[in-house]
Amino acid sequence: MEMFHLRYFVAVAERLSFSGAARQLHMATSPLSQRVRDLERELGTTLLDRDSHTVRLTESGAALLPLAKDVLRRFDDIPLQLRAERRERRSTVYVGLPPGLHPKLRARLSELERRCAADCEVKRWPGGSSELVGAVQRAELALAFAHLPVHAEGVAVRSLLSEPLGAVLPASEFGGRRSVSLSELVEHTYVRPAAGEMPTYFDQLEVRFAAAGVTRRLAPNTGDYGSTSEIVANGKAFGVSMLDPESSMQKYRHDETVVLPFDDFDPAMETGLVWRPDRADHGADLERFVSAALDLLPVEDS
Repeated sequence: MEMFHLRYFVAVAERLSFSGAARQLHMATSPLSQRVRDLERELGTTLLDRDSHTVRLTESGAALLPLAKDVLRRFDDIPLQLRAERRERRSTVYVGLPPGLHPKLRARLSELERRCAADCEVKRWPGGSSELVGAVQRAELALAFAHLPVHAEGVAVRSLLSEPLGAVLPASEFGGRRSVSLSELVEHTYVRPAAGEMPTYFDQLEVRFAAAGVTRRLAPNTGDYGSTSEIVANGKAFGVSMLDPESSMQKYRHDETVVLPFDDFDPAMETGLVWRPDRADHGADLERFVSAALDLLPVEDS
């Protein structure tokens, strides 16, 4: 049994979805399913009942889940515990940043870097929100900004900023318009963010689009957000992005697209701060750094 067998099992067991776990782990569903079956063979028991529609924990799977999570937590904490044993002062801290972080939050991060300059060097680490939250859990990042919702064991979350979302549309078709309804987009293809970059909230948007009859999907292979605008500009396609003209996502737009609010619902993307409370406790390695971060945040809604 390898550590990755337990990590794969926990990912599926927490989501009760092989496809959802595969997206989280950035791998294909088939090898993920095979690794779980390898674990079941080694343990001599069925951990998950699965059919074409559902995944359920068996009695053995339910018993293994807390044990596996405890083993993984202890394994991931080895670097942190080793530093504590050696009583090394951590001189560098890493902060996770998701794509499109609002300039208001970037400004607060810069202020945090200045405020903590005497104690530590702050370095920024980019990534998708789920990836960054996992890195906070594993103590690889001191804290992270992440697009909400976040449901992860052992982390605290503070909501900071809510940004209204709108539809990215071809200017040739929607130029001069002030808004758009979902019913007008039924024949259009929704251009999703790349798998590794898609915030969890966008899963909720897809449910809303499907209920409105918007069923066509396209996901670029690249994580470059500019590719969405290029595809939309060709016509009969749309994306979703921030409405705020001050958003950093403005750099991915051009004259051949427009961004309009929806008539029939008000989607909004929340960004929050994520950290491990046990690392911010009195006497813990990040007590002062996390305290300074919480003093500077939250930021008012845009």
